[in-house]
Amino acid sequence: MTKTIAEIEGMSCGMCEAHINDVIRRSFDIRSVKSSHKQNKTEIISASPIDEEKLRKAIADIGYQVISVQSEEYVKKGLFR
Repeated sequence: MTKTIAEIEGMSCGMCEAHINDVIRRSFDIRSVKSSHKQNKTEIISASPIDEEKLRKAIADIGYQVISVQSEEYVKKGLFR
């Protein structure tokens, strides 16, 4: 599993977060996505790494700009670890 964190410029409200989450769900095979306009970031959990150029284009196509992208191995946290 991979966690990808994208810093995104241009989000100003919950509706912006929803637009970004929707385009990511439509463009990639992901487990979950969560955006925060207050932190200017989107966190994506996926089975395999996200194509950064495709992510940048998908976000740009709806009027936002990806400033940076970081990926790391994701380990699920839970009671039975």
